[in-house]
Formats: sequence, structure tokens, C-alpha cells
Amino acid sequence: MAEQVTLKTPQGPGRAHVYSGSVPVRATVVLGHGAGGGIGASDVMLLASRLPEHGYRVVLIEQPWKVAGRKVAGRPPTLDAAWIPMLGQLDVVGSLVVGGRSAGARVACRTAETVGAHGVLCLSFPLHPPGKPDASRAGELRTPGEHGIPVRVIQGERDPFGTPDELRAELADPAWVAAVAGTHSFGKKPADVLDAAIRLLPELL
Repeated sequence: MAEQVTLKTPQGPGRAHVYSGSVPVRATVVLGHGAGGGIGASDVMLLASRLPEHGYRVVLIEQPWKVAGRKVAGRPPTLDAAWIPMLGQLDVVGSLVVGGRSAGARVACRTAETVGAHGVLCLSFPLHPPGKPDASRAGELRTPGEHGIPVRVIQGERDPFGTPDELRAELADPAWVAAVAGTHSFGKKPADVLDAAIRLLPELL
């Protein structure tokens, strides 16, 4: 069972769901949700329930717009403005890894240096809108690396927001991107997402 903590932000209250295990903690992994869904995504919940047994304390962050019951996310600057103070209120144990799914991954990349992250774990990074490869967000993906913060990405093989190969072309090392089955929402049983996270996380510490 997760511990729930209310967090203050300029946009109203956000919420943290903290998952801990019984083994020594190597790092705290803080994950944000996407613009179209919440922390209940099957891959996010799988990481929250299983990573603690591998020594990772997992914190799932709900943005204020989601807590307030709104269906549409705010613009990127408002997401960042809520994320940064929420991270500042968390009890971080060990190294800090930030990340998230889709829009949450973008927030984590943009703010990694500001929150003092040691690494960034992206789930389904939306490199571009479907069918619009010229509208690239590669600059956001590369931002942590420009400050010496490593980035790793878990991407669906058929993601219309950017395939694994498209992301590999934007990063210094193709090995930083793990390809798994599925599209932007991965598959219904994302065990391979968990396996990839367990493999990649030590590279971020």
C-alpha cells in the first residue's frame, strides 16, 4: 500500500504516492504521469509495485490539474512550475532519479538540473506529435545530458510519437534507448518495461 502525501504548488495541491520496500534503498525514483492519463497506467503501477524489492523507493507524482479532477493538462511551463516545488517537498533517500511517462518524461528532462537529479528515466518520450517528425522535442531530451545528467529511455517499438531508432539518432549512445513491445502505451502486460527499468536504472546512479 502506498503512502499518500499532499504537496503544495502554485497551481493548488499535488499529490505523491510513495512505495517503499524492505531492502536497503539505493535511490528514490520519482515518476510523473502523462497529459492524457494518470499514475494508474499499467507500466507505471508495475514499476511502483516491483522496483522497491530491487532497492528503489518509488514516488508517483500527480500534477495539481489531475488532483483537481480536470481532464486537460496545463501548458508545459505550468507543469514545470508545479513539479519543481513538489520535488522539493519529498523525502529523497539515496540518489534521485526523476522521470515519467510521455509528458511527464518531458517535465523531468526540462527540470532535471533544477531539482538536483542524478539521472532521468523516460517512459514513452514523445519525441514529436504523430506524423509530424519536424516538430521535434529532441532538445528537451538532450537537456539533462548538457548538464552532465544521464538519460535513459524505454520506448515502444511502434510508438507513433517516436520509434526507438528515432530516439537513438538524437542521443550520443544508441544503447541509452531500450525498445520494448507495443506503441505509446506499451502493451497490456508490460513486464518487459520493468525488466528494462531494472537494467537501466543502475546506469543512472
